This record gives sequence, structure tokens and C-alpha cells, in this order.
Amino acid sequence: MPPIHTRSLFCSLLLLFLMLGAAPVWRANAQDSAQGRKLIHKTMPVYPALARQANLAGTVKVVAVVTPDGKVKAVEPMGGAPILIEAAKDAILQWKFAPSPAESREVIELHFNPKAD
Repeated sequence: MPPIHTRSLFCSLLLLFLMLGAAPVWRANAQDSAQGRKLIHKTMPVYPALARQANLAGTVKVVAVVTPDGKVKAVEPMGGAPILIEAAKDAILQWKFAPSPAESREVIELHFNPKAD
């Protein structure tokens, strides 16, 4: 029996994990904001190195909870691969929206494609 290489085993397990994680993590009954807040500042997500190595593409859908002053106070995942959700959350927490009289929930979709760069 040939020896199992640790790196190839790790890569195979990672790829399997990423493929299984591509299904929605959980579903929420979030609604689009009625008016939709204007986005003032957008930070693009950093494509995770492991996702790039695995050639993982996909869409992440989240709900951003935005305070009246336009800061994102929370990001709630709705679907996507877990590794891509984390990259999306890190970026969206830096976004800034236009001020509003009340807190809002903004539905955001980000598309990850390792071949787009």
C-alpha cells in the first residue's frame, strides 16, 4: 500500500469540507430594507487563500444590521460556504451606509470567483 501524503490528504479533506459547506449554513427570514440604504464606503473582501487553492467560487448572502449613523454592527449569514462567509463578514463590518432615522437590515450578496482576479 503506498504511503499517504499528509499534504494531499489535507487538501482532499479541505476540498470535501468546502464542497459540503457550499450549501446554505442556515436560513433566516430576513427581508430587504424597504428603502435600501445608500452605501457610502465599501471594502472588498479578501479572497481566502485556502478557497483560492481549492478553486472555490460561490455566492455569500448575508444580512447586515446597520445602525442609524450608518455603521454595520452585525453581519448575519444566510447562505454560502463558511470560509467565504467569514471573508464577507470581515469586509462588510467595515462598510459605511448613509445615515437613517432608524436601524436597518440590509440584504447583501457577494460573489466570489477565484478566476476573476
